[in-house]
Amino acid sequence: MTATIRLQPSGHEVPCEAGDTVLTALEKAGYIMPNNCRAGACGECKTKVLDGSFDQGMVLDMALSQADRAEGYGLMCMAKPLTNTLDIEFGTVDALQKLFPPRENVPFVVTDLIRRTPSMLEVQLRPLGENLRYWPGQYVMFGNAAADAPPRSYSIANAPRPDGEIHLLITKVAGGATSGWVHDKLSVGDQVLLSGPYGTFVGDPSVETPVVCLASGSGLAPILGLTDGALRRGFKFGVTLIFSARTQADVFDRGLMAWWEKKHRKFTFVPTYTGGEAPEGAKSGRIPAMLDQVFPSLAGHSVFIAGNPDFVEACKARALELGADPDLVHVEGYFPAAPAEWPPPGRLVP
Repeated sequence: MTATIRLQPSGHEVPCEAGDTVLTALEKAGYIMPNNCRAGACGECKTKVLDGSFDQGMVLDMALSQADRAEGYGLMCMAKPLTNTLDIEFGTVDALQKLFPPRENVPFVVTDLIRRTPSMLEVQLRPLGENLRYWPGQYVMFGNAAADAPPRSYSIANAPRPDGEIHLLITKVAGGATSGWVHDKLSVGDQVLLSGPYGTFVGDPSVETPVVCLASGSGLAPILGLTDGALRRGFKFGVTLIFSARTQADVFDRGLMAWWEKKHRKFTFVPTYTGGEAPEGAKSGRIPAMLDQVFPSLAGHSVFIAGNPDFVEACKARALELGADPDLVHVEGYFPAAPAEWPPPGRLVP
């Protein structure tokens, strides 16, 4: 039996295939529900059921007390519908990701260093202990006080993985102590410390619209994380990624883009070149100037923008001119020396 999960108060409906839990059904539909153990032990996915019956399965009383059960709450990681419809309390606000409390000085090991462009290095790291939990689009603070490299913010360039691996894209900045340390002194096998995650550049997964991502330089990092996460969960509304590059040498991850385009029919990668003559058939010009060639109207689209502050502001202004809803425009300006942004208390995982 395929049941219907009805999200209240929005009224959105999500199909739940036979044998799937409510949590699994929501994730297949692109919604995010806080969870940790997926075994009825942590209580993070506790949700009130407003109407309908469900099989709760085996869960621990410390995660779901008898009083909780009497009030209609269930653990969605184990709950399976028994009726044709199951109404749960899960509106748009509740659909926003609950952010994980940041952790300080989490030990990682550098597993690889990949030269992406003449000035950009991809740093791949794996945790020595418990994985650092984060949402696509968030960032960490990374540095080395012993090497006079103060912590700087770097967006995570991949969605969470079971092995906890994190990728950072670090551009060498003239006079930059931290980026200089990364490019000139960091080696594979080094143990380093990360703090995070920080930031709220994660959007609202309950919004059912096509997505347009605009990025330049290392601003591509959070966009890669967001796109990776959306495509993995089977996002069905389409993703277009427009990347501004000076020359062809500045366009990296071409193989990943090609693979995404072949594997996901609704993903499109559009590079645009600003440093002179573009390759035959390619777009040219800065994104604000050429955006209407790709999207004459951005009405009904969610827009994610990441890069240096001037780039972000110019792209945001152009997106609004093309009809984008201000509530659906999400921006991440790169301020390398800015302090870490602590998540709002109301968004933290309890």
